Amino acid sequence: MAAQVEGPLGQRALLLRALPAESILCSGNLMTETETAPEVVWFKRDLRVRDHAPLREAARRGPVLPLYLLEPEIHRSADFDRLHWNFIREALLELGKSLEQLGLPLIFREGEAVEALEELRRETGFRRLWSHQETGNALSYARDRRVMKWSRQQGVEWREFPQNGVVRPLRNRDGWSKRWNERMKGPPLPPPAPARAPSRLPTSAPLPTSNTLGLASRSGDADLTGGEARGHAILQSFIHERGHAYHREMSSPVTAYASCSRLSPYFAWGCLSIRTAVHAVREAYGDPIPAASARSFLSRCHWHCHFMQKLEDEPEIEFHPFLRTFENLRPRGEPRDLLAAWCEGRTGYPFVDACMRSLRWNGWINFRMRAMLVSFAAYDLWIDWRDFHPFLARQFIDYEPGIHLSQIQMQSGVTGINTLRIYNPVKQGLDHDPDGTFLRRWLPELEALPGQWIHQPWLVPAEMAARLGFRPGHTYPLPIVDHAGAVRAARAAFSKIRKTEGYAAEREKVRKRHGSRKRPGGRTASPSRRP
Repeated sequence: MAAQVEGPLGQRALLLRALPAESILCSGNLMTETETAPEVVWFKRDLRVRDHAPLREAARRGPVLPLYLLEPEIHRSADFDRLHWNFIREALLELGKSLEQLGLPLIFREGEAVEALEELRRETGFRRLWSHQETGNALSYARDRRVMKWSRQQGVEWREFPQNGVVRPLRNRDGWSKRWNERMKGPPLPPPAPARAPSRLPTSAPLPTSNTLGLASRSGDADLTGGEARGHAILQSFIHERGHAYHREMSSPVTAYASCSRLSPYFAWGCLSIRTAVHAVREAYGDPIPAASARSFLSRCHWHCHFMQKLEDEPEIEFHPFLRTFENLRPRGEPRDLLAAWCEGRTGYPFVDACMRSLRWNGWINFRMRAMLVSFAAYDLWIDWRDFHPFLARQFIDYEPGIHLSQIQMQSGVTGINTLRIYNPVKQGLDHDPDGTFLRRWLPELEALPGQWIHQPWLVPAEMAARLGFRPGHTYPLPIVDHAGAVRAARAAFSKIRKTEGYAAEREKVRKRHGSRKRPGGRTASPSRRP
């Protein structure tokens, strides 16, 4: 008997239902008809027990075996960092305790997914695999394809559930906002009631540390720790305290670290479902969280899924620009010295360097500053987005491939459907850190400079520099590029490409496939305020 369920590749996958329970091989012994095969719940980017449909549905059907796979190919990839694993590990430790309170163990297995799942199938005889859908990078995409093929071959029914506003499959963007709101309407699911564990448990691998996995050390002191309880606590502090000036203070790195929700890593690794946050903010709309801040936050939750949907619809954007005309816009692999200076926060532009150093230490920085960092790399340094996106992915504790890749391409100007957003690093500093508070924290070598000079230290008069012991080019680097000249060259390059034959037609194809649907007057349909 066959059943249609949504598969991991944006297509309807035909899965075989399990045959009636009969004697099967289990750990070298025959499992009798009275021993029910477990319902395996595969945790991936959904490290929680609340609002977890696969866990609840599995618990309704039989003994539950929660599983987390440690996949070396993912941990060794260019976009993965010990910053990510430390957060995941903290979340897994808490998840294990939460599941234990439900009467369930959390089993760890290490290895390639199909091999690990097949080994577990032989040991336990499981016939159903439960999980959330995942919009990940090419590695997780290919892994899910292999798992789908394996499940068909072995007669394992793989049931996947959406966990955010990403729609699979989506034929076009029309009506997407309405479907997003439908997904966010209902209250989050409570944890399942205490469930039954299998009578015989398979062995579990130890949970490794970053050092055990061989992940490179890094300087930094991220204060965001993984875990469902921590995610809920941060959500409540945002609603009741920190978010009251969110709409006004999100743009400046001086105020954003406190005023922004900083829920993004809890969404990225699934410690908190986005529906949980949307529901809580809608319930608190106007009191205790001001309406303006609530509207701004809900809008960003909507955009969060909007950008993830782009990767879901077109996985190739991990390697190619949305608008293929821009494939060779910038040279690949060069210049390494400029890329290194940008990565290390020594470009000679104080606000750029302070933001990069802050990001590398905290693992987080606000959206506008992320956009400025990408803008500087893409337009001032003329570096191809594919050459710097893995580095940034490793710095972001909230790395979400769909958002990351879509945003980097948008800020690099290669989508074809977005206005070029070129940030002047000096103006950004003067606008968002006029007295240099943020700069002095992250650039102690500039601490002695008066406020009017700290944003442009290359202009400090020689007499003043000598009196302060400041040596331009030694104490702090001179600018590695001329911003105005670089911007002129960048705009000229884009202008030339826009005039090529076929550009307009290709741009329209991208717009139809990925563009947001706007109301007359240019306003995007906003998410509902309340359920």
